[in-house]
Amino acid sequence: MLRNPFHLVEPSPWPVIAALGSLFLTVGLVSWFHMKGILLMCLGVVVILLTMLQWWRDVVREGTYQGFHTSFVGVNLRWGMVLFILSEVCFFFAFFWAFFHSSLVPTVELGCVWPPTGVVVLNAFKVPLLNTAVLLGSGVTVTWAHHSLLEGNREEGVYGLVLTVALGLYFTVLQWGEYQEASFSIADSVYGSTFFVMTGFHGLHVLIGSMFLIVCLLRCYSHHFSVSHHFGFEAAAWYWHFVDVVWIFLYICIYWWGS
Repeated sequence: MLRNPFHLVEPSPWPVIAALGSLFLTVGLVSWFHMKGILLMCLGVVVILLTMLQWWRDVVREGTYQGFHTSFVGVNLRWGMVLFILSEVCFFFAFFWAFFHSSLVPTVELGCVWPPTGVVVLNAFKVPLLNTAVLLGSGVTVTWAHHSLLEGNREEGVYGLVLTVALGLYFTVLQWGEYQEASFSIADSVYGSTFFVMTGFHGLHVLIGSMFLIVCLLRCYSHHFSVSHHFGFEAAAWYWHFVDVVWIFLYICIYWWGS
C-alpha cells in the first residue's frame, strides 16, 4: 500500500446523518415557532447528539489508537480549526453590524434614542459583570490545564478542566436567570431582537464549548493526551478563548455602551 503523510479517512455515514439531523432541527424549530409541536425539533437534537458521540468516537480512535494523526496531519488539523474560528468571527461580525446599524443612528420608530423608548435595559454592573468574571476565570483555568499538559502533569490538567467546565456551566445558569428576569423580550423592537440573538448565540457557543471540554476531560482522565499529542484539547482551548473574546465585545457594546 502506498504510504503518504495525509490521513485518508474511510467512508463514514456520519456527515449524511449529521446533515439530516440539522434538517430535522431547522424544520422542527420553524414548526415550534408556529405552535405545531416540538417533536421534530427534539428528533433533530437527538440525531445531532448521537452523531457527535459516534463521530467523536471514530476520530478519537483514529488519532489515539490507530496513529493516523501524525505531525503533518496535525498541522492541517490546526489550519482547519483556525479557518473554522475565522468563520465564527464572520458569523458574529454580522450580528455586531446589525446592532451598530440600529444603535448609532436610531430611527423615529425607536424614539431617536438608544436604547429605544420604553425598553428598560439590564444593569451592566450586576449579573453581566459577574458573568464576565466567570468567563474570564474559565479562560485562566483552561490555560492552566493546557500548560499542565505541556509539562506532562496530567493531574493538574484534569483539575483545570474540571474548573473550566464548572465555570462554563455556571455561566449558562447565570445567563438563563438573566433571561428570566429581563423586562423585555426578543419581540421588543430591534433592541430585544439583537440582544437575545447575540447573547443567545453566544450562550449556545458556551454550551458547545463546554461539551468540547467535557470530552477533553474524559480523554485526559483516560490518558489519551501526551505532551506532544493533545490537539483535541488544544482546539477546544482555542474555541473557548474565542468565546471569551466575543463575550468581552458583547459586554462592552451591548451591556455597557448600549445601555
